[in-house]
Amino acid sequence: MKMKFVVVQFFIISLLLTSSLFMLSTADSSPCGGKCNMRCSKAGRQDRCLKYCNICCEKCNNCVPSGTYGNKDECPCYRDMKNSKGQPKCP
Repeated sequence: MKMKFVVVQFFIISLLLTSSLFMLSTADSSPCGGKCNMRCSKAGRQDRCLKYCNICCEKCNNCVPSGTYGNKDECPCYRDMKNSKGQPKCP
């Protein structure tokens, strides 16, 4: 009985460690990932910010302005991209 409990505990711990390592290995490792994580760190809608930041970054050869807001002159492509309503697309 005690041996089964130890085996079950070992299995559960192994499963948790494996899933944690998998999540770390599939984290966004693209050049845009870290830049957009920084750019969107203070955004109210992080999911939306990250989505559009990554789209803009990829289209602009991995260029993302520094900081969490402003500085768009560092990346003219990022700055000048517009959505269908003519508003800035990139956060």
